[in-house]
Amino acid sequence: MGSGQVTSTSELFDFQGKHVTVAGLGVSGVPAAKVLHARGAIVTVVNDGDDARAREQAAGLQALGITVRLGDGATLPEGTELIVTAPGWKPDKPLFAAAAEKGVPVWGDVELAWRLRGPGAAPWLAVTGTNGKTTTVQMLASILRAAGLRTAAVGNIGVSLLDVVLGDEEYDVLAVELSSYQLHWAPSLRAHSAVVLNLAPDHLDWHGSMEAYAKDKGRIYEGNRVACVYNVADKLTEELVREADVEEGCRAVGFTLGTPAPSQLGVVDGILVDRAFVANRQKNAQELAEVSDINPPAPHNIANALAAAALARAFGVPAQAVRDGLRAFRPDAHRIAHVADLDEVAYIDDSKATNTHATEASLAAYESIVWIAGGLAKGATFDELVAKSAKRLRGAVLIGADRELIRDALARHAPEVPVVELDRTDTGAMLQAVTEARRLARPGDTVLLAPACASMDMFTNYNERGDAFAAAVRELGAGA
Repeated sequence: MGSGQVTSTSELFDFQGKHVTVAGLGVSGVPAAKVLHARGAIVTVVNDGDDARAREQAAGLQALGITVRLGDGATLPEGTELIVTAPGWKPDKPLFAAAAEKGVPVWGDVELAWRLRGPGAAPWLAVTGTNGKTTTVQMLASILRAAGLRTAAVGNIGVSLLDVVLGDEEYDVLAVELSSYQLHWAPSLRAHSAVVLNLAPDHLDWHGSMEAYAKDKGRIYEGNRVACVYNVADKLTEELVREADVEEGCRAVGFTLGTPAPSQLGVVDGILVDRAFVANRQKNAQELAEVSDINPPAPHNIANALAAAALARAFGVPAQAVRDGLRAFRPDAHRIAHVADLDEVAYIDDSKATNTHATEASLAAYESIVWIAGGLAKGATFDELVAKSAKRLRGAVLIGADRELIRDALARHAPEVPVVELDRTDTGAMLQAVTEARRLARPGDTVLLAPACASMDMFTNYNERGDAFAAAVRELGAGA
């Protein structure tokens, strides 16, 4: 890690009379425009789309005196001094090229929230990674609450940082989930401590390359004060720590599913232990919790718990609060959620596993699996996933637009595994998929919905897909 004095650039920005362009309407653009306007900025909102929803949002802003330009998100408005962009806008858009040419800075909504923090604002414990972000942030918040701290799980988890920063409620510390998009547009963010949970190819169409994606994830470590937490099993995360410019005294802290070395958290005989935030860490270790305290105790979820514990310990949380917080934590729906047992077969909903990295972790949690998979591949390939998981597969039921990509990978790497393909996308497709999976399963097996794909070819989102799976399981159970 680079060390030296890192100065915070989060001093309050005077927006009075400044010409600010907000790029994009929606969940971040509309509140950003309102906040800037309330602080005296001359705001123009530009938006690519010009549909009914956009016109409705535009009307609300125009009623406040904010200029809105629909159907043209490419042209830089005259006199723009700052752009505040929705996180999803790609860096190669013409608007940003025009801004770069004129030396106009570009911030995201996270950067704006960071700049608007008042004196004595709550520090941020920040979490990013390809998979596990939301679960880790929720675990972290549960641990912090167990320690008696005023906190909230915010950011990419669906709770606006702007709302939290500008709200009336006071916090001691915030558990902040950050996406690679948000980090790209947050140049002055300086967290108290941060973690990159893991790195696997994702959103490469947005970032342009794996290198650019990793670099944006690594921004989370910049200026950390106490700990840069990394995944011992993922060398890329450790490399990002080495490259980070942090404050003097900030430490690299690893987490591992194995026995921890000094300056690491890990697992010994079913117990989570800390060899990082203890006196004489060369010889001592602190018990934090038992693996059985984690719900569910799948390997990737244990890793999430260790990462959350490391950030909490970096903030000075006692060991007992780690145990109490993990025991109190309940995962969101559709994350390795147990639906039911039918004929001694467990049915597990992990509809949130929308990419191969998440699905690999899900498959690793069970010994004998009938796998329900498929959907929109988003450019993913499945050979590595299938090759690693082949020995665990009892059978596979494939659904969705890109199911043939998984079928072909199974044929190459697990030719003995029986495969059922369903060429239908109607509302009864999931019931048929679960029925076929039940036919393939034997007592002791797990029927696992871990699609490795996005859901939008058949469902509104992964939540609806998971709900359809659970409903199908319950229907089969009722008819048993």
